[in-house]
Amino acid sequence: FLSLTRNPPRPKHYTARERLQQQNYYPHLDFYFSFLLPFSLSGSRGKEKPNNSGESSGLWRGMKGEANSYSKLVVMKSKLKWVGLVGLILSALSLFLHFTLARFSDPGVSDYYYQSSSSITIFSWRPVFELPLFHKTGPSYRRLWGPVRKLESLHPFANPRGPYSVPRSESSGYIFVRIQGGFHDIRSSISDVVVVARILNATLVIPEIQSTTSSKGISSEFKSFAYVYNEDQFTAALVKDVKVVKTLPKSLKSARRKKEIPSFRVPRSASPYYYLHHVLPVLNKHSVAELVVSDGGCLQAILPPHLEEYQRLRCRVAFHALVFRQEVQELATKIVHRLRAPGRPFIAYDPGMTREALAYYGCAELFQDVHSELIQHKRAWMRRRGIVKGKLSVNSEEQRLNGSCPLMPEEVGILLRAYGYPWDTIIYVSGGEVFGGQRTLTPLHAMFENVVDRTSLTASSELTRIYGREVNLDSQFPRTPPSIVQVKKAEVWRSAGPRPRPLPPPPARPKYPHNIEGWWGWVAESDNEPESSVMELRTNAHKLLWEAIDYMVSVEADVFISGFDRDGKGRPNFASLVMGHRLYLSAASKTFRPVRKEVVRLLEGNREHLYEANNTWLKSVRQHFRKSLFDGAMNASVASKPSSFLSHPVPECSCVGSGNTEEASAASHASHAQSAAAALGVKERCPKWMDDDNETSSRLKDKENDEDDEVDNDDGLFFERSNESGGGEVNKEEAAQLEDQEESESAE
Repeated sequence: FLSLTRNPPRPKHYTARERLQQQNYYPHLDFYFSFLLPFSLSGSRGKEKPNNSGESSGLWRGMKGEANSYSKLVVMKSKLKWVGLVGLILSALSLFLHFTLARFSDPGVSDYYYQSSSSITIFSWRPVFELPLFHKTGPSYRRLWGPVRKLESLHPFANPRGPYSVPRSESSGYIFVRIQGGFHDIRSSISDVVVVARILNATLVIPEIQSTTSSKGISSEFKSFAYVYNEDQFTAALVKDVKVVKTLPKSLKSARRKKEIPSFRVPRSASPYYYLHHVLPVLNKHSVAELVVSDGGCLQAILPPHLEEYQRLRCRVAFHALVFRQEVQELATKIVHRLRAPGRPFIAYDPGMTREALAYYGCAELFQDVHSELIQHKRAWMRRRGIVKGKLSVNSEEQRLNGSCPLMPEEVGILLRAYGYPWDTIIYVSGGEVFGGQRTLTPLHAMFENVVDRTSLTASSELTRIYGREVNLDSQFPRTPPSIVQVKKAEVWRSAGPRPRPLPPPPARPKYPHNIEGWWGWVAESDNEPESSVMELRTNAHKLLWEAIDYMVSVEADVFISGFDRDGKGRPNFASLVMGHRLYLSAASKTFRPVRKEVVRLLEGNREHLYEANNTWLKSVRQHFRKSLFDGAMNASVASKPSSFLSHPVPECSCVGSGNTEEASAASHASHAQSAAAALGVKERCPKWMDDDNETSSRLKDKENDEDDEVDNDDGLFFERSNESGGGEVNKEEAAQLEDQEESESAE
């Protein structure tokens, strides 16, 4: 009792929350202490406070301290919430902007150029240039890149020149065409089909390309013809020549599905007489006829003189109406811009090395191992089909010496270096896939630093975009392990007489399906070519787009050269069409047409010293190449035109410009150019409006050519880079002497 009276217990200090909870606890009081109390205390700071006596004063101080700490905690938490909310909003906004830019910009980030002080990187191609570019008015530049002066007077002119009526309102019926073959076959066949429709006065249904139908696994966004070409442009360009519709009428569609319409498998070189006396009567009777074109054409290449307007119609179709669809054109234009981004001209090179062409001409021994066996297998298959008439085994070396085999990429590289193109020249490899793969092109890469193709100048997404949305195929995914294929016993042995009977042959080694896939299986298993899978059919359709891109790039190139100009049936190929288009569009652009037999003779005569050649051999190569610019065009009228008109559309689709004849030099140049045009058979004078434009450009060219007569000795011959490659050397005096000789010869 005394201890309690001396040290009385101090009253326990309770917080405001605990005092209220002891009396009556209500859940809504938490809300009061969390949110309302801090605001009420902050609002009553300037007002009268409770008295400081006793328990009420302690209660007030406790409530005030606790409220301040609690309010600080709440404010801090609210700030963190706002920071997190702002971060989420910014993240969502950045994702939205990212996907928006990815949706409305070109895949691959348009023109992926990386410019630095020393080089330019364009996708996987990084150009390497060490030699300065020749002056554009210098003789070396004119010899390597300048126009062919003899052909400068030729200009494209495919308009009708005589009486030419528009198609009559009453047509003979509808012509539906199914076209088979590769890129050059399709292009030639379409131009022939339009001429046939004009001859028969029929309505042409837009042709169906068999390689691009829906059954080949292509995107459903495109129809057959529209997968490669622009349908609207095709129809609009031929409105004054032929009636063109997109589909057959409904009544004829059902008849076609039931196979009730007459069909003709027309020969390649059918004459107009054939159509007027065989197809036209059937067309008048049934109002529709189907033509199946499978040999790269359906009309003879050379028509009689009174049908010359039909030849110009072929030019209007091939060079004006057949325009690739927009996505293909845009990608090809981008590739051309990327090739010209370093500020230098470029060469387009088409090897022409396809398995079919090598098998047709018997060039298997130019390759080794597997490739030689594949070519022989293809030749045996072509002999059974009647495509090849000769023997199965052919001496490939004799074929090569006769000029019947393609020039190998190494040989083309040596010739270009010998002509004077430096090692840093840009070379674009076109024409689809090269048989033998990149290993065949390795020597060309060793001689020229900047050898590119469409894959090194585009992103994979850009190529994928032109295909459209395609359905995934099962072959793209890994399959389950294959099961053993059981070899069944012969039915004859099972149904044989009573025993004893001879034992059956021992069972063969079990075969797995994966063992007979690819060349190592079907070459040994069967004498026939394997059936194409859906994935291979889709790839064949993609090849048409690849060749369309290469076609546009090759036509726009500063220089074009081909290693071979024949396909797997002995007819003009992709390169021949490119050379014909360049001859029509810009005849003066450099297009080398070397005679393979003469080139092989030059190469064999200096086989042991190709990389250390003397000036005499270099002079022979340069003379041959310079002659091929004009003489090659002359030879094409005999070698290629009888098989394909589009490979040499001269003189029917060209005219001669008068040029500028005010000065004596210009007059002499114009006379030489006109004599060269006459040698090609071009006699038609260009209209006045074309002469006015050509006169202005010719004046500028003559002025540029006369400004600078300085000889540039830095040709970039293929042995000038001797310190790096270990070859021989030629001093500057010899190179200058050789250059002076060529300039004097060209002047003569």
